[in-house]
Amino acid sequence: MKPLVQKLPLNSDTSFVARTYRTPNFEVPWHQHIEYELILFTEGRGMCFIGNYVGEFAEGDVFFLGSNLPHTFQKQVKDQVASAVVVQFRDDFWGADFLNIPESMGLKELFALSMNGIKMEGSNKAKLASLIRELENVEGFSRLSTLCRCLELIIREDVKTILSTRQMSFLNKKYQQRLDQIFHYTITHFQEPITLVQIAAIANMSVTAFCSYFKKSSKKSYVEFLNEIRVGYACKLLQDTDQPIINICFESGFNTPVNFNKQFFKIKKTTPSQFRNQFNKGVAEANKSR
Repeated sequence: MKPLVQKLPLNSDTSFVARTYRTPNFEVPWHQHIEYELILFTEGRGMCFIGNYVGEFAEGDVFFLGSNLPHTFQKQVKDQVASAVVVQFRDDFWGADFLNIPESMGLKELFALSMNGIKMEGSNKAKLASLIRELENVEGFSRLSTLCRCLELIIREDVKTILSTRQMSFLNKKYQQRLDQIFHYTITHFQEPITLVQIAAIANMSVTAFCSYFKKSSKKSYVEFLNEIRVGYACKLLQDTDQPIINICFESGFNTPVNFNKQFFKIKKTTPSQFRNQFNKGVAEANKSR
């Protein structure tokens, strides 16, 4: 199963999309679209899957995703409400030659980086979030100039994280569909036991060929990828619930507490109990400061 190819609606008086999507319209499966996407999360938290990246999102986070980069943002709790201001535009909506003028060199470089996905981390994030909110309501030329200001802030920000190691442009159509099928199966079945024999069969390959193919395509082993998804899910349970850690271990797809602790420390550089304590301490300090 390859990712859903999303076609975005445009009004007759607009050249790009800027609107809020809130539960139940927030929920979109593993998908891709030709448009670049700038997204500000305004409610909720959960897990994000961007190319071969597995991580977390929370209110206030800003991501910039390149054209045709498969992604999905999944709420951790089904009954939770999530929303985001989503800005989507094609790289030629302002004209075929815009990116070729000298002043657009920085923008062209940003678009190349965005093909792996970008998460904003630095001091410009709050200002960028404010501008993204404005984009939903401004009209006329101000709409275009506000988008340009958003992109300029991302260009100028030194502290931004490049997410996926997956280079979409280097995969032919057959290989891309196969990898998308693997990713989709994994993010929907990671809580269940998944063996290399099973996932290789999904890809219609031998285990040896599959392991070599996945490592070459995603720059990490399949087991590493699967463990990242499971640990990311465990982090959300540690933050959002009071479940015992041993329950979280099994609910996240690990079959033994020893392996859970080992993989958690390998990825997060801390233990599950320390991770929960640090999170709770941060929440308590934030509430105290208010």
